[in-house]
Amino acid sequence: MKVILINGSSREKQCTFVALSECAKTLEENGIQTQIIHVGNSDKANDPLFIRHVATLIEEADGLIVGSPVYYAAPNGILSMFLTNLFAAINKEKLIMMPAASVTSARRAGTVSTLDQINKFFSYFQMPIVSSSYWPMLHGLSAEEAKKDLEGLQIMRTLARNMAYMITSFTLAKLEKPKQEKKVRTNFI
Repeated sequence: MKVILINGSSREKQCTFVALSECAKTLEENGIQTQIIHVGNSDKANDPLFIRHVATLIEEADGLIVGSPVYYAAPNGILSMFLTNLFAAINKEKLIMMPAASVTSARRAGTVSTLDQINKFFSYFQMPIVSSSYWPMLHGLSAEEAKKDLEGLQIMRTLARNMAYMITSFTLAKLEKPKQEKKVRTNFI
């Protein structure tokens, strides 16, 4: 069992990385392998080979966590561009019923709207959104400050344990995914 964690921050080892690392550590403690992938710049976000590589990793995984810093009460623009390209390239059938979660890091505010925007990708592709004991956010202006957000770190660990539980439950149940109907599109023009 494996979870892919996407770091959408332009600063690879800062606050978002602290949040994702706490999730990864807890997932590993619960028997789930992890891989953190740093997107970080527009070259990667637009590179078809990189996008295909990450799409393949996710298609072979059992869960997905996407992390972003908050910029103007929204995800990092590069991450948004990357997710748009990634979800257009990925095998949609592989995403159905794959547990997913978003995490954010911020100095103060804008986290809830950022979580909402990332979670919309998951909802559209029928991915169950894993919750925690509070909104999955970590606060601080630097990695050192983020490591002092004890409540935020606890929320990341709870999120990871909940994801491990969900992935393990789905794996043990060995159920077929829900039957999919042919997509109907209604236009009112």
